[in-house]
Amino acid sequence: MTLAPDAKLPQRGRPPGPAPAGPGRRASTAPPWWFMLPALVLFAFVVLVPSARGVYYAFTDWDGLNPDHAFVGLGNFADMVRDTDAVQAIWHTLLIAVSITVVQNAVGLLLALGVNSAIRSRNLLRVFLFAPAVITPIVTAYLWRNLLGPEGAVNGLFGAVGLDSWQQDWLGSPRLALWAIVGVIVWQFAGYSMVIFLAGLQSVPQEVHEAAALDGAGPVRRFWSVTRPLLAPAFTINLMLSIIGGIKLFDQVYALTGGGPGHATDTLSTLIYKDAFTLGEFGYSIALAVVLTIVVAVVSTGQYVVLSRSERAAS
Repeated sequence: MTLAPDAKLPQRGRPPGPAPAGPGRRASTAPPWWFMLPALVLFAFVVLVPSARGVYYAFTDWDGLNPDHAFVGLGNFADMVRDTDAVQAIWHTLLIAVSITVVQNAVGLLLALGVNSAIRSRNLLRVFLFAPAVITPIVTAYLWRNLLGPEGAVNGLFGAVGLDSWQQDWLGSPRLALWAIVGVIVWQFAGYSMVIFLAGLQSVPQEVHEAAALDGAGPVRRFWSVTRPLLAPAFTINLMLSIIGGIKLFDQVYALTGGGPGHATDTLSTLIYKDAFTLGEFGYSIALAVVLTIVVAVVSTGQYVVLSRSERAAS
């Protein structure tokens, strides 16, 4: 028998070692599933059980205080279809969510393109533009409620420069209040979208831009054909965060207008709060919450599927 130079004969009296794991064999290093049991029990106690009871109460006429309640089946959902305030709140919710998603991401992308350039003050601008995103939303809402009031700084500025005709009751007008809310949300979170887009821009190889420039592509063409496809993951994250946040929006709306004037700015979240804690219609408000949950799940899932396909096509 001929041995290779580095080969060794097996030692007598010692059993052979374990066979090496083959390509189809997986090492059993996964922790036991019961390590998750404490967290699962806590999650079930805090989230799953209350949610299940909430879904049950959506089919009752519970007032939130009296332990006695009657099962009304789909009565709350049927009332919702006939309730003009609920239908209007659903429309406002979708309108705000779509408007915030489009405007916030467009502004965030433009800001990211600007601060990604070689200007000397880019680091200071990044901090300045991102600063509103770290302010508590309720604080931002009260700040802008004072600025947009009839005697606020915005109307004062218009009056100081001779634009008296531009002075408006921004939050008291049914025609303008909804768009004023959208403007406040965009002002606060455009910097957040900017940071995500900026991370995507900085991951784009500079050699790709240089090659496209050598091929004669201008700035717009380079962005559309080179940068935009490589920003697909950033678009997916930003669009999902903004659409879900817009659908669930409550703090800023309630602090700015309280859903008014009238019901001009009511969303599903503000209507749920009013029906539960003002009118005492907990069963009906929980039915609205179930509809809100379904809307968030359907919209986010559909958006994720579409954006994932676009992301795979771009890659």
